[in-house]
Amino acid sequence: MKKRLKSQFLFSERWLDRHWIVRNMEAFQDLIVIVLCLGLFAIMVMQLWVFFTTLEIPVDFKHVTAKILFILILVELFRLLMVYLEEHSIAVGVAVEVAIVSVLREVVVHGALEISGVQTASICGLLVVLGGLLFVCAKTPHMDYMSADDTHSSPVKQIENEQQEKERELKYPRHYKDIV
Repeated sequence: MKKRLKSQFLFSERWLDRHWIVRNMEAFQDLIVIVLCLGLFAIMVMQLWVFFTTLEIPVDFKHVTAKILFILILVELFRLLMVYLEEHSIAVGVAVEVAIVSVLREVVVHGALEISGVQTASICGLLVVLGGLLFVCAKTPHMDYMSADDTHSSPVKQIENEQQEKERELKYPRHYKDIV
């Protein structure tokens, strides 16, 4: 029985090439993310315009704080999309930050005193879980560094550079500078 190549589907004669399909689908996904970024940027500009044009002298701090937090959520979502465009992976830490700010915005909008005890306990539980996830994300080395070859500050690259430096020291003793 003849084995098929890994880059082919069940069709013979390479009618459908998996690599070509994946490459084109990634380009299409990038286009979708770029359209989302442009739409999100337009929404941010419109929100800022509405915010500054409707700002009145008797300031409702609850309303202003809710608007500012909403704009910050949009900025963080924009940053999340930018990270996705650069690395083709979702930054979990940024997504958790967006979730935390969104929960806090809802508390500000509805008022902490107007929320029932069960809702307050569930919000506190959610914030504890999200804070723990954010802590774990901050302490865990990211897998993105392993795939990014041009990242000079990654821990993997630092270890490789240290190993290469040790090999050079063994090959070429330090006194070669005196010879040159």
